[in-house]
Amino acid sequence: MVLELEWPPKLEDSLLPEEELKAEKLFQHKFSMVKLESLKKSNQFKKALKEKKVHSDFFSIFAAKNFYKPKFKTDLLISFVMKKKIGNAVKRNKIRRKLKAIVQKLLKKRGAISKDYTYIVFGKSNAYAQKQSVLTPLMEKCFKKIKI
Repeated sequence: MVLELEWPPKLEDSLLPEEELKAEKLFQHKFSMVKLESLKKSNQFKKALKEKKVHSDFFSIFAAKNFYKPKFKTDLLISFVMKKKIGNAVKRNKIRRKLKAIVQKLLKKRGAISKDYTYIVFGKSNAYAQKQSVLTPLMEKCFKKIKI
């Protein structure tokens, strides 16, 4: 009778399924895209709105030095806000998605957006009809103005 013992035991066998999922998510978060974390409380918005401002025809960006820490160091504190005057929910959400996509694109460019700031991006109704390719360089220029 021959017994085969595996030594050392595999790491996969020692973890429970829930722990394995948590470990995998944590690992993916460390090496994945930067996550956009939104501001939650009214006083956070008030603080960010008081400091730096940059306006364009399609959006306004308000920024303040990070006054509270995000959940993860890699996260970017940014909120996208639309006024109800802009239009119905479909229009507001399309503008929000467009601006978020541009920010994600700019995060891939090194140094385009500083993570030392908390941002609030107010979308305007003109952004709905404008193409993303036109909005991207404008937004990059606005983020550079804030850094200076």
